[in-house]
Amino acid sequence: MTNIKNDLNGWLVIDKPRGISSAAVVGKIKHLLHPTKIGHAGTLDPLATGVLPIAFGKATRLIPFVMDDTKTYEFDIKWGVETDTDDLAGSEVTNSDKRPTKKEILSVLPKFKGEITQTPSPYSAIKVGGKRAYELARLGEEVKIPERIINIHKLELIKNTRAAASFVTEVSKGTYIRTLAHDMAHILGTVGVVTRLHRVQDGPFEISQAVTLEDELKILPMECVLGKIQKLVVSSEMAERICHGQRIKDKNLVNGLKVNTPVAIWCKEKVIAIMRVKGDVLHPDCILI
Repeated sequence: MTNIKNDLNGWLVIDKPRGISSAAVVGKIKHLLHPTKIGHAGTLDPLATGVLPIAFGKATRLIPFVMDDTKTYEFDIKWGVETDTDDLAGSEVTNSDKRPTKKEILSVLPKFKGEITQTPSPYSAIKVGGKRAYELARLGEEVKIPERIINIHKLELIKNTRAAASFVTEVSKGTYIRTLAHDMAHILGTVGVVTRLHRVQDGPFEISQAVTLEDELKILPMECVLGKIQKLVVSSEMAERICHGQRIKDKNLVNGLKVNTPVAIWCKEKVIAIMRVKGDVLHPDCILI
């Protein structure tokens, strides 16, 4: 492998295949492109497929803003069997002869829309005591994960047979689709496992933009993730102060900006920083030049 590093800044949207981890995808791209810095937003485990945003260089500083955005998944539930991981990778723990009808499924969907609580599986990637929950669970240790508040913006049934059902859902960050499937099955009086999980949207990125590892890898500009973020254009003099990490106190400048939400700072048609408004002061979140 060459030691020459490429000073890339921007995004690559990969359609992650089944059977490989997100970290392994990043490893393959590092081997192909040799970026100076690389990271990914929104982990997909080996059984999941779909949109995996990869950031290069200064774009890695924008990963938190992608991860905070909504995500859309398509997923299939097979009724009648439950595993310890809520998918096909786990060991069966129970089964049921109950198969929900389309009418029954449609009747429970409203219970899972809007702001709800969810307790992720012990086999999730949540950190417990500094370790991933699934690492502890696989060692046979008892893992207690506190419930969390999530928001399900959309949940629709798109296909139904006696044995299985397919859904599409748009969710807030921190939502576990396997847990959603587990809870839906239980409220329907049965059990179920996720047999397919495909992410079709992650923040500003959609599956139509995604390429495979075998395709030509097209780097998108760093600014492509800023569509929903407030924009503020500043002078060259103020831009220099911001790039030195200074806070900016100016009532007129912050007038009309939402408090405690990101603001993309632009100068000469180039994004230079992300800041937040606190009172009448702009505080730097990250510098991008």
